[in-house]
Amino acid sequence: MASVPLGCSLPLRTLYLSSRQHKTFDAICCCASTASTAHSLSKRASTENPGESLKPIVVHGDPPTFVTAPGCRIVAIGDLHGDLDKARCALQMAGVLSSDGRDLWVGGQTVLVQLGDILDRGDNEIAILSLLKSLDIQAKANGGAVFQVNGNHETMNVEGDFRYVDQGAFDECADFLEHLEICNHNWEEAFISWVGVSERSKKSIICSAAVEYGIERINREVSYWMKGLAWKMIIQKSLLLPPRVKNPELCLLSDPSILQETLQALGAKGMVVGHTPQATGVNCEFNCRIWRIDVGMSRGVLDSRPEVLEIREGRARAIRSKRDGYSELQVVDYT
Repeated sequence: MASVPLGCSLPLRTLYLSSRQHKTFDAICCCASTASTAHSLSKRASTENPGESLKPIVVHGDPPTFVTAPGCRIVAIGDLHGDLDKARCALQMAGVLSSDGRDLWVGGQTVLVQLGDILDRGDNEIAILSLLKSLDIQAKANGGAVFQVNGNHETMNVEGDFRYVDQGAFDECADFLEHLEICNHNWEEAFISWVGVSERSKKSIICSAAVEYGIERINREVSYWMKGLAWKMIIQKSLLLPPRVKNPELCLLSDPSILQETLQALGAKGMVVGHTPQATGVNCEFNCRIWRIDVGMSRGVLDSRPEVLEIREGRARAIRSKRDGYSELQVVDYT
């Protein structure tokens, strides 16, 4: 789930977009990010304008909270829910994944942000995580970057709430443990290679204390909790416990002042959210200050055609496949 700070209890996910140079988005603010290290990506020679160098992507916070990426293309993808085929299609539509079956990063300096809810409702959860990890490594080597943000389904799984886990996902987990043994319990090797092995074998923010609690603090404490390092601390601070708003997105859309206050507090120009499937596809509200990009593409949700949001030179547009085939794309400009 993703929305803005409304006194809710789950650490969810939102992507905020800052505009520090006229109308060009050059910074990203992530909540509950799954990445764990701060770094600067210096390989930024422009592929669009040969000879022109872009400033390096700089990641602030541990786990990452703010990402500065001057002049780069940003692509956001919503909930994937264990559907590897739809995930691949969305990544190819976004122009970051090769279509030759080799799972190569072709996005150059693109910054890809996946807004969580990879887990539950599908059979290929670990395979999608493996694919994104592989793309992250390749992207960094080419001046780009991949960021994942935790959704409520990731939080539920860490809590041991498996109500929405498909049997196929349990089977995948068991198969992965066998693969881990084959890799001599080398987790990194097993994890990165899993997406290929599994195929061969089988065929933005919400918190209890609102924005003023601090995004970096939220990310840090949720990260500690997910790693099993700070259970008592998190419980004492009630970050994961009631009270919570039943429908924070509805509250946000019924009171635009909440959105405005949140964006002002973060110095952000826009927000991108997931969680609530949009039957009509990617859409925006409030003069395109908030984009909703969960289209329910997974077979376990709406089985809809994939869509992604591209933000480039201060303009946002939805990229979607035509109904008759994923190879033909439609583009809808929003700003």
